[in-house]
Amino acid sequence: MTLFSLTNRVSRVLSASTVFIRHRRIQFHGGSHPQGNKEPKAIQKQESWFVKVVCTLFVYSQPLDDACLSYLNNNLTPLIEFEVVKWLKNPTFGLKVLELSRLNLNINHSFWTYNLLIRSFCCMGLYGSARLVFDYMKIDGHLPDSTLLGFMISSFGRAGEFGMARKLLAEAQSDDVMVTIFAVNNLLNMMVKQNNLEEAVSLYKENLGSNFNPDTWTFNILIRGLCRVGKVDQAFEFFNDMRSFGCFPDIVTYNTIINGLCREYEVDRGHSLLNEIRLRDDCAPNVVTYTSVISGYCKLRKMEEASALFDEMMSSGTLPSVVTFNVLIDGFGKVGDMLSAKSLYEKMASFGCIPDVVTFTSLINGYCQIGDVNRSLQLWDAMKVKNVSPNVYTFAITINALCKENRLREAFRLLRELQCRNIVPKPFIFNPVIDGFCKAGNLDEANRIVAEMEKKKCDPDKVTFTILIIGHCMKGRMLKAISIFDKMLSVGCTPDDITVRSLISCLLKAGMPKEAYLISTITS
Repeated sequence: MTLFSLTNRVSRVLSASTVFIRHRRIQFHGGSHPQGNKEPKAIQKQESWFVKVVCTLFVYSQPLDDACLSYLNNNLTPLIEFEVVKWLKNPTFGLKVLELSRLNLNINHSFWTYNLLIRSFCCMGLYGSARLVFDYMKIDGHLPDSTLLGFMISSFGRAGEFGMARKLLAEAQSDDVMVTIFAVNNLLNMMVKQNNLEEAVSLYKENLGSNFNPDTWTFNILIRGLCRVGKVDQAFEFFNDMRSFGCFPDIVTYNTIINGLCREYEVDRGHSLLNEIRLRDDCAPNVVTYTSVISGYCKLRKMEEASALFDEMMSSGTLPSVVTFNVLIDGFGKVGDMLSAKSLYEKMASFGCIPDVVTFTSLINGYCQIGDVNRSLQLWDAMKVKNVSPNVYTFAITINALCKENRLREAFRLLRELQCRNIVPKPFIFNPVIDGFCKAGNLDEANRIVAEMEKKKCDPDKVTFTILIIGHCMKGRMLKAISIFDKMLSVGCTPDDITVRSLISCLLKAGMPKEAYLISTITS
């Protein structure tokens, strides 16, 4: 198909729009972004027919002959080209239109054509093509605006293409194109979230010499990332640098660094920072601030300090959250003070806090630790009444406690209940029951449980294999123990010293020195 066969059919439409097309050609001629226009102007009805003709040519008539190219060169405008690219609804076709017009047509392309193609390619994950269009855009004399630049940087960052994002940022700065602090912060945030902390810190330092002016959010992002990996001292360096950039820590900054300190067991430093906030006029500690320090004291089992800070929080008018109660209940449970844990549980309702699965699991764990398994089972009934579903740890704690008291059938029933729930099973839940049946000499039942594990796509771990090997050795089933050891190796589960020494010792006692030597050779 040639252009002449098409133009005969659409000549009546085109003749009515010739003057308008030429008018548009003058209006959009030029290489800069149309200033002041948020969106490109709409084409008129007559031009829409011409858009369809051009689309048909590009889709069905490749390559175009000289007559087609000549006609398009005389009649195609930047606005119509944009509409063609948009109407095609396929950025790959759109890029072909752009490349052909760049090489063969005397047309200065609209900013909106580049903008549309870049955004479309980014949304499709074709970042190389987006970058190619961006390069064409710069070569053709267009500079991106801050909105497009921010979109590209964010798109590259979300895809983990941090090298491309940083290169784009550097080019923008060398071209004196404004990059918003929001775009830089967004990139830093994605780097931190995707565990590229060192690259985030490097990007921050690289940009300090340019027009980059970090804000409080910039520092909060970096401080959060550093605290998350335990680099609290380095986080403090950023914290102390904030004022030199005219930034002041807000409650998010304080909460992040206090939580980081408490996770590293530097609770007294965290408490000191909390007191610093209380002296400020523009910032006040909130429930997150208090809960972080209370949690730190609970982890250190300093329940007197945790309780005193809880009372201080209440006196300041800050109401506790479910998380506050949970960390205290868990703390008291771990030190065996179930009276205090129960008292806090009973106070929750008066503060509008509804006990959740973490609350009940902490209470169950506390009762199991002091040997009161029956009380922990009563809490399972309370959970059912309150319509709170147990999680994997609720099951694991209770099953382990029942097995320690040799209540294997009850533990086995809970294991059955777990398998009926939408909970991903873990080996550490099955292992105490398997160990219990092995010690009771019921190896057949232990083997059945392992088979059920594997049906549930829960692979036995090192502990599971060790339990089975020792269990079969104790019953004199040495060949079965060796078979289990072979399976352990074949699935890529590396035995530890306990597994190897136990098996070798049992083999030697059973008068199987050759097999013991073979096991020793394989593992060494």
